[in-house]
Amino acid sequence: MGSPSKKMKMDYSGFTDQAFPHVFDINAMPKQPKVLKDGQLSAEQVKHYFEKGYLLVPKFFTEEELEPCRKSIEKLVDDLAQALYDGGKIKNLYKEQGLFQRLIYLEKEFPGANIILHKQGTLTEAFQNVWSNERLLNVVEQLVGPEIMGHPVWNLRTKTPQNEATTVPWHQDSAYLDNESYGVLQATAWIPLLDATEKNGCMEVISGGHLAGKVARHTCCWGDTWYVETDVEHAEKTLNVDFVKDKVLCPVPYGGMLLINNMIPHRSLNNCSDEIRWSLDLRWQNPEKPVGFYGLKQGVLMRSEKNPVEKIDWDSFNSVDRHIQADINCKVIVEEDPFDTTIVGPWMQKWEMTHTNRHTEKLASRGDTSWHKA
Repeated sequence: MGSPSKKMKMDYSGFTDQAFPHVFDINAMPKQPKVLKDGQLSAEQVKHYFEKGYLLVPKFFTEEELEPCRKSIEKLVDDLAQALYDGGKIKNLYKEQGLFQRLIYLEKEFPGANIILHKQGTLTEAFQNVWSNERLLNVVEQLVGPEIMGHPVWNLRTKTPQNEATTVPWHQDSAYLDNESYGVLQATAWIPLLDATEKNGCMEVISGGHLAGKVARHTCCWGDTWYVETDVEHAEKTLNVDFVKDKVLCPVPYGGMLLINNMIPHRSLNNCSDEIRWSLDLRWQNPEKPVGFYGLKQGVLMRSEKNPVEKIDWDSFNSVDRHIQADINCKVIVEEDPFDTTIVGPWMQKWEMTHTNRHTEKLASRGDTSWHKA
């Protein structure tokens, strides 16, 4: 695919000189408990999270807590296989293949199968239980305070081997979100469902890249994907970091998690193994400073001292499909094709379009866009 025309005129609203260092430094740390609750981090761990922007917790979840997630994924893949088979897209259901192989075979017959699964965004009961895990919320309380809302954006990562669509370039999470998120501290837990290693595509972070409290310039879209990518040279100057010296590889064993905030630059490596690297990323923020997702979807309240949550309202949260709402927001034709493997989103419209592909072409199909493929 090519580069956009020189006639392209867009308001690159994602880039701003605004800085919020006070939100992301050690002084932003919520009041810590004198007596730790079950699962909570040590003072040293919390300090590391705020000073470095990330924290690796190598052992946190029990096998009993994560095994239902694996079972849920097996069911999601089975449903996808059946749908592809019934739709005449594949000739074999590959039932003999296990959790870490089956989607690879589906992908070979129908490229983009992993994207369909990613787009479905099915928040199963098992995923809900991990997101609202009592011990995990105790940790989140140390990071964002006692008022906790699940952010509207969460993801099941379907990282099949050697797949550009699941290899995420350097970025800051706030680059995908409303600009209002730049001044709001959010916490993310990246939870792999097997041992995440350099070989199968674990994450890397730029230590301290959050301290400037700024979002560096990003461009869209990277390769044949819907991802934005930060301009490393600009990011180094803007964030006062060195992408070579400050880069930290973050392998996470099964049962562990990587905690990051919304400003730290990070990426996921290519999966060079022969297995799928399944993972969840789950986010939280303070509901008193709610930052939604371009008005497409609101968060879900999980814990509150002021208004105790007796039961999390998962039904309301699950009633809104953010991918469908993103199509509507971007004024593209809402596809009823269940096998559509393109993704568009409002983040594409807030950054300079330096590379076009099938995802951006879908955005261009709305007719009033001012850029197109050269």
